[in-house]
Amino acid sequence: MKNLIKDLKRKDHKRYLGGLEVFKYIGPGLLVTVGFIDPGNWASNFAAGSDFGYALLWVVTLSTIMLIILQHNVAHLGIATGLCLSEAATEYTPKWISRPVLGTAVLASVSTSLAEILGGAIALEMLFKIPISLGAIITTAFVLVMLFTNSYKKIERAIIAFVSVIGVSFIYELFLVDIEWPLAARGWVTPTIPEGSMLIVMSVIGAVVMPHNLFLHSEVIQSHEYNKQDPSSIRKVMKYELFDTLFSMIVGWAINSAMILLAAATFFQTGTSVDELQQAKALLDPLLGNQAGVIFAVALLLAGLSSTITSGMAAGSIVSGIFKESYNIRDSHSQIGVLISLLLGLLLIFFIGDPFRGLIISQMVLSIQLPFTVFLQVSLTSSKRVMGPYVNKMHTTVILYAIAGIVTILNIMLLVSAFTEL
Repeated sequence: MKNLIKDLKRKDHKRYLGGLEVFKYIGPGLLVTVGFIDPGNWASNFAAGSDFGYALLWVVTLSTIMLIILQHNVAHLGIATGLCLSEAATEYTPKWISRPVLGTAVLASVSTSLAEILGGAIALEMLFKIPISLGAIITTAFVLVMLFTNSYKKIERAIIAFVSVIGVSFIYELFLVDIEWPLAARGWVTPTIPEGSMLIVMSVIGAVVMPHNLFLHSEVIQSHEYNKQDPSSIRKVMKYELFDTLFSMIVGWAINSAMILLAAATFFQTGTSVDELQQAKALLDPLLGNQAGVIFAVALLLAGLSSTITSGMAAGSIVSGIFKESYNIRDSHSQIGVLISLLLGLLLIFFIGDPFRGLIISQMVLSIQLPFTVFLQVSLTSSKRVMGPYVNKMHTTVILYAIAGIVTILNIMLLVSAFTEL
């Protein structure tokens, strides 16, 4: 009887440890999540909520669903092949296809870095009255020091901490306002495109489904020391990766939704259109109290710093992949990618007259580039030559191409609306 009890306890202990095992696979998804709760998202989400109330919440829902599918798919590419998206494109795609797509992906990363650095600079101005130009230099310098001197693991832990602070900040602020939850519930699931909202719709999509994050996820999934030496262990990693992706992307969905909810409940209800993030803080102070305004600025600073780190890493991964190398900050190609993204993004800030509109347009640029990256990704993950036994199933390929098609159609609608307004 005693031996039986010991066996049962041993089995229960193993089941307990097995249940906890999933947590060691959490990390890459959260790292990517930082990329779509960046200052560009803040601008797009606050513009969406202040101008259109709860009407554009569905864009966050649609974007998050697309993001989960795309990130899960590109993570499988990294797990199954041991290559990031850039490396795989260079290895298996003709140069006349891969080089232009990867080149535009680098430019998209520059656009992302511009938004991230600018957001950090705006936060420094809010908190310490530091001029935008000087704040942008300080933000860039801080991120470069973190990327060039710290190990990846230290950066990852810091970034996950930043995400936690940002999430807590917005959850805290939701308790300070009155949300019309029936309207919000309808907005999450009912697609509508109010007149004049097309630019904001595309900005929100570009801010959530960011091209550089697809490259980053396929890279960082390999940095974890998973056992991927046999088919059973590979499938195990893929199973737990899905949990990591779902958990992380839902966290991102909640935070992005919270931004729109806050803007709708405060600015839209008072008929105030937000056209700069500094204005958002000034409005939050009387509406929600001084403490909420400080939380807003601190969270914006953390979002700017952490998302600039991931943007730089993504650019380093793309450039190193062009030379068939993995991301390594000690390697010159990775360093070049990081410097191109951050320094060009910093340089462009000095030519921006309207920082808030610059943030929104930077996210729209990401949406325009997105179909090129998605079509490239799907062509690779649907190839048996690339993926072997882990190639996409037919229905997965159809869904992925449908996502690329949806974004392409929305881009065409944006161009049509832009020409119509001329």
